[in-house]
Amino acid sequence: MGSENEIVYIVDDDAIVRDGLSSLLRAKGKDVRLFACGTEFLTFERKDAAACLILDLKMPGMNGLEVQTAVLAQISIPIIFITGRGDVPSTVKAMKSGAIDFLTKPVDESVLMAAVEHALQKDRTDRREALEQADLLSRYRSLTPREQEVLPLLTRGLLNKQVAAELGIAEYTVQIHRGNIMRKMKAGSFATLVKLAEKLGLEQPLPHGTDS
Repeated sequence: MGSENEIVYIVDDDAIVRDGLSSLLRAKGKDVRLFACGTEFLTFERKDAAACLILDLKMPGMNGLEVQTAVLAQISIPIIFITGRGDVPSTVKAMKSGAIDFLTKPVDESVLMAAVEHALQKDRTDRREALEQADLLSRYRSLTPREQEVLPLLTRGLLNKQVAAELGIAEYTVQIHRGNIMRKMKAGSFATLVKLAEKLGLEQPLPHGTDS
């Protein structure tokens, strides 16, 4: 996904601030969407693209912290807070809730751009990792229930005959399951299979897939 698809959302009740930030970001080649309040942003149909949110802390109606809570209940997006009347407790609460930066008005141009670039990079990384994890989970769910039982035993270091004894099946059957698991998980080596199992967190039970 190229940077031309990325979007910077700005939520601020001050039209002068909105326009100023928008002009600066658009001059730097950013696609910008403006909102006068959190409710407008929460009801807006957002594109499926890397993005970040510049959010004013003090606003009438829903304040920035309330908007942050509502937004993160819907989607995962990096949030940069801006305020002219910030205080330490609010800053701490915003950061603990996942905000990646907290800037004071008037915002320095270079500081803002650095924060936006950092936020967009974080969202690109998060989105890529989410897609990779979804693909990995899909591969895991393509395993039969028996293969899902065999996989964690193999990646814990048990030999085929030990897995067979553990499950009460023939060692030859374990060998067949092992080959099917390697193929379905797209693991080129056993070391790769172990890494994939770690990413799946197979020490915790995962839902069984189909018998495909």
